[in-house]
Amino acid sequence: MKKDKKKEQKVVELDAFEQINHNAAGIDIGAEEFYVAVPKGRDTESVRRFPTFTADIHRLADWLAQCSVRTVAIESTGVYWIPLYEILEKRGFEVYLVNARHLKNVTGRKTDVLDCQWLQQLHTYGLLRASFRPSEQICAIRSLVRHRDMLVAYRSAHIQHMQKALNLMNVRLTNVLSDITGVTGMKIIRAIVSGERNRKVLASYRDAKCAKSEEEIEKSLEGNYKLEHLFVLKQALELYDFYDQQIKQCDQELETLYNEFEEPDQPGTPAPEKRKRKRRKNQPHFDLSESLYRMTGGIDLTKIDGLESLTVQEILSETGTDMSKWRTVKHFCSWLCLAPNNKITGGKVRSSHTPHTKNRASNAFRIAAQSLMKSKSALGAYCRRMAALHDAPTAITATAHKLAKIFYFMLKRREAYRPLATDYYEKEHRDKVVRSLQRRAATLGFRLETVTS
Repeated sequence: MKKDKKKEQKVVELDAFEQINHNAAGIDIGAEEFYVAVPKGRDTESVRRFPTFTADIHRLADWLAQCSVRTVAIESTGVYWIPLYEILEKRGFEVYLVNARHLKNVTGRKTDVLDCQWLQQLHTYGLLRASFRPSEQICAIRSLVRHRDMLVAYRSAHIQHMQKALNLMNVRLTNVLSDITGVTGMKIIRAIVSGERNRKVLASYRDAKCAKSEEEIEKSLEGNYKLEHLFVLKQALELYDFYDQQIKQCDQELETLYNEFEEPDQPGTPAPEKRKRKRRKNQPHFDLSESLYRMTGGIDLTKIDGLESLTVQEILSETGTDMSKWRTVKHFCSWLCLAPNNKITGGKVRSSHTPHTKNRASNAFRIAAQSLMKSKSALGAYCRRMAALHDAPTAITATAHKLAKIFYFMLKRREAYRPLATDYYEKEHRDKVVRSLQRRAATLGFRLETVTS
């Protein structure tokens, strides 16, 4: 009988989880109180509760320092985490802002104490990834950019209120003017609010560039001027003017923040040309292109097809200018949720749709891609071809993905944008089809030859 030559294998005790962050703490965020968990043995109690007042946050930081804590994991809950994050970061702690989706615990009892302990445990084993947060200087600009967007939305609501009041009086100004907040429309509305009712006088405020004649405008101004609707129109106009002034003040503050960036010593691209055309609606009241050029250290991102200054400002306020935060361009596009989210099980791809996101930078890239649908550029041709092959949403996502890659490499490599020929992607697609046909022909024993006419 032959002996079994196989050696007996030793059973090795494997430590499933290795502790990486020995000096880690976890904090459960609330509106009125914070629950803080530190490693056991650092104090008489491993979990403490602190109110959310500023003095108590400093007391919390003192306790963490006393417990020799170096890194802290906190959950992104509303806006309550921001003061805590900023104070702990200033005190020298390494703060991990964690996505709530990455903290899903097993079903069972849920308390604030268990939540902070679960955070601390996961962070100890290095199972948490910190969410991206730009520098403090970028965060200041981001706050004002978001605030400005909110002011523009509020102002737009009062434009609708003015339109409603005019329609209730059967003053059909919207039928002859494409925009009642233009030069002609605002002059007429202000005159109506001031008490003018003579249609000829009101129509005389027509701007020379207006497409409609004075007779057409005069006909639209015959209405039923009731006091209650005039009162609504007056208040809507005052609120429109108020938010317009607020937007101007916000632009002044933004310009001050942009001026803090130093002039680029070695610009990567030529400075943007100063545009002499009239400022469009919602555009800032200062030279935004020049400010963005200074912010990026000499890179003119407005040269990219589809990206104007407001769109670039929206993206930079969310991403910042340091592309080293993402290891590769694929990581950047994945963070923007512009890459396929493959779900594979049993060796089969069950789904590859891009995930839904509220990322403002991603939405800005999508809006820019949508504006290229009728563009004569190479990206516009690519977008139209993708729409013909698939559908419009897929084409917009694919084009936004290309815009994001161009944006990333321009900042990463500090190089100028080199637009491709209009038919570049068409030729690339044709060459791909030809190579595929040649391979298929070779497998069947044939050879393709080019026919010259």
